[in-house]
Amino acid sequence: MNKKSRPVVFGMLAGLTLLGLGIGYEEMWCDQVEAALARQEDNRLVRDGIAVDFELRPLVAGAALIEGSYARVSFKITDQTSGQPLSGVSPGAWLDPALEDEAVRDRDKSCKSRVALFLRSSIGARPLMDLNSYFLLVLNKDASLSVIDPTVSVGGTTSTMARIDLPRPPMDWVSSDDDKRVFVSMPEAGEVAVIDTDKFQLVGTIAAGKQPVRVALQPDGRLLWVGNNDQDLAHSGVSLIDTNSLKPVGFIATGPGHHEIAFSKDSQLAFVSNRDSGTLSVIDTASRILRKSLKTGSNPLSVAVSKLSQAAYVADGKDGTITVVDASSLEVRSVIQAQQGLGPMRFSHDGRFGVALNTLTNQALVIDAATDKVIHQLDVSAEPYQVTFTQAYAYIRGLASPKVTMVNLSSLGEGRQPIVQGFDAGPAAPRQAGDLPLAQGLVPARDDNAVFVVNPVDNTTYFYTEGMNAPMSGYLNRGHVARAALVVDRSLREVSPGVYSSTLKLPAAGRFDVAFLLNQPQIIHCFSTQVEQRSGAIPAGAPRLEFLKDHAPLTAGQPYTLRFKVLQGQGEPRAGLKDLTVRYYLAPSSRAREIPVREVSEGLYEAPLELAQSGAWYVHVRSPSLGNSLGDKAFASLRVVPAQAAR
Repeated sequence: MNKKSRPVVFGMLAGLTLLGLGIGYEEMWCDQVEAALARQEDNRLVRDGIAVDFELRPLVAGAALIEGSYARVSFKITDQTSGQPLSGVSPGAWLDPALEDEAVRDRDKSCKSRVALFLRSSIGARPLMDLNSYFLLVLNKDASLSVIDPTVSVGGTTSTMARIDLPRPPMDWVSSDDDKRVFVSMPEAGEVAVIDTDKFQLVGTIAAGKQPVRVALQPDGRLLWVGNNDQDLAHSGVSLIDTNSLKPVGFIATGPGHHEIAFSKDSQLAFVSNRDSGTLSVIDTASRILRKSLKTGSNPLSVAVSKLSQAAYVADGKDGTITVVDASSLEVRSVIQAQQGLGPMRFSHDGRFGVALNTLTNQALVIDAATDKVIHQLDVSAEPYQVTFTQAYAYIRGLASPKVTMVNLSSLGEGRQPIVQGFDAGPAAPRQAGDLPLAQGLVPARDDNAVFVVNPVDNTTYFYTEGMNAPMSGYLNRGHVARAALVVDRSLREVSPGVYSSTLKLPAAGRFDVAFLLNQPQIIHCFSTQVEQRSGAIPAGAPRLEFLKDHAPLTAGQPYTLRFKVLQGQGEPRAGLKDLTVRYYLAPSSRAREIPVREVSEGLYEAPLELAQSGAWYVHVRSPSLGNSLGDKAFASLRVVPAQAAR
């Protein structure tokens, strides 16, 4: 199972089921809760034989839960009697301001009402933080990325919630295993951009050799490998980047031409194809030494590794062969003869079946890794060029057709008849869009029973879930031209047996409820937590800000003027600052707005903010004349509630 795979218990189907129950779901629970034998403590719930332990702790040991800082939320789910952890149950969770007034009197009922609303995924009913959320990162034709929230729509369309500007146009990308970072190659810049997906911001660039194109992460995440397609032999090979320090740590010349990169399951070996020299370079990842160079044909176009057969498979487009290299002996184990035109190749998650695409014959070859034989030749979408896998299907995208071909993996096998289906993803063939990047425009969705498909012609990313006759929805990339997509998962993950966890940025100070949902057995409960106001010592003489605001939530759509003082020394006002600006955005991320600030009296400044949506808004104050001396202390957060909730 790949890192994007998740059980579908709390996926789209479960959401639709609960959504259909609506308020009836809440009422159904009312009598059951009263009759249930349950024991509740502040951070522990025992109900229906299940124990749930809740924890929210700062990432920094010994620190407090302070607004704007990062914390880890965890739920430990065990069997009450045996204490055995419950794996694969996929709980849901949301964070929202604590219940007040009448709602507190029947906390169980009110909690269930809120969860029912959250499951509707509508603008007016959104929680402050959705711990089940995921985002769609779109790679654009220009030097930018777009961020789309697929769970929320307005009038049938979904707007871009953030844009990330890059120094140069992107070509390929890869995300870390925890989805906290995305690495983007920029050939024109000779660099790799690093994207922080908590903030959806560019946090830096790393020198990555000449013409960096393909990027790939070792399975252990320790090194980022970058294929350098420079024409100079001395600079054609792979650059290595340490993912902890974010610094280049080496370069290995492997041969001329484009480079594809794959790894052994244990991350000990890297396999690098060299298109123009017709070779495969095998590199020891620990010593970073070239162990062997193997001849694999005239024009190797792709390399893939099967963890089942423990071998690397190199597809040659000119010779029409697939060379199988044993990962232990580093010798050619066999050569599979096919037809000229072979290109991209990938293996299913379990490593059993490899799919090699032939763009000339419009076919997909299915290879059984158990025998290293071609067991099927399937007619697929015209000029196939991309393939990806979910647990149940192989999806194949063609350049010359809008059709996506689906191959049922359970129907594969020697002597069997494969089940092949398909659907149209948009009105036109991708080829009509012109030059395309290496990055995939066909990617699995979070729950691994669906895919996102980018159509670069109509600039729309289509969402298709298995079992449907057509895509369920489409997301238009307004203001840019979509080329590829990547799913960034923010949901709870099982980090150890029975422990489900995620990292979040704490909202504005106050008391909050963390709503918890388990489907089987059906349990809904709201835990509580307190977030403290940001404070801290500031070096003597350093400028500091004092925000003039109360802790009452603001109302969405209502005018609001941010006021603050700039103080220095023993509290003397710092007047006459002409370059102060306020930058603010809606969490988890939206397109940040920057506005000038007006001085209303000595050292007192104000700026009008447009807080159109409910949620947590973050405000940063900047001043070039003060340099970086304001630091992270020039920060505030605002709680904004929907207009109807403020009545």
